[in-house]
Amino acid sequence: MTFGQLRLSSRSVTLAAVLVGMVSLAIGAHAALNKRSLEVADALAVADDTTGSIAVKPPRVALVIGNGHYPDANEPLKQSINDARALTTILRRDGFDVIMVEDANANDMRGAVRRLEAKIGPDTTALLFFSGFGIQSGRESYMIPVDARIWKEADVRRDGLSVEAVLGAMKERSARVKLAVIDASRRNPYERRFRSYSHGLAPINVPDNALILSSATPGQVVDESGGHNSLLMAELLKSLDTPNPDAEAVFGKTRAAVSHASGGQQVPAVSSSLVQDVPFGSGTTTASRKAGS
Repeated sequence: MTFGQLRLSSRSVTLAAVLVGMVSLAIGAHAALNKRSLEVADALAVADDTTGSIAVKPPRVALVIGNGHYPDANEPLKQSINDARALTTILRRDGFDVIMVEDANANDMRGAVRRLEAKIGPDTTALLFFSGFGIQSGRESYMIPVDARIWKEADVRRDGLSVEAVLGAMKERSARVKLAVIDASRRNPYERRFRSYSHGLAPINVPDNALILSSATPGQVVDESGGHNSLLMAELLKSLDTPNPDAEAVFGKTRAAVSHASGGQQVPAVSSSLVQDVPFGSGTTTASRKAGS
């Protein structure tokens, strides 16, 4: 009887030892995890106390439209699609989510705008690029799709897509920054069909915290150059290919370079209401961390 009790006690002691060991391992792992969490929190706190900021990457989206083949034109625009493709490559390199359409009809353009809107949020930088034919009607400038049937001014508003309307959509979606590059101050086959018409584009209304680059000053018409890219795009690509380029500096540098290269015959227009620096490059900005956040 005593011998049996001793055997039972030995087995119990063994099981108890195993259980104690497992509990100890669990406690040790939990303590190590807590220690690691505290170390990470302390490191973040030190960084916050030292710099008062953390690196963030707000979303950046772009709509790029290159229209070159218009049935009503005597010949295709040779540079528009080249320019759209070249800019798309640079923007994607620099972290933009790019929607690109080529030779877009009216439905394509409006659908692309809806896709752009769906990607825009309060922290977003949104960019519009259009290369093709543009027409001013009233006080607005319209981007013309390749399937436009324009015989009178009312047709411009029916078939065209207003630059201001796209910028307005960006604003309604609460985009933090609105950017636009409009290369459409070309002689086109439509305007002479009207009894009265205006050359070039109208001044583009600038919403809050926006930056707009147009290929020419309002009312000016630009003929295509003989290069692979338009003069505006050629100089814009050079300006973008610099370390840590800032949007306002890039647009200003492009304006000066185009004016110089054309001997003053083409002077792009830059309009700005920006209240902050807007980097191209990697897209990393510094945002202050609020106390208690």
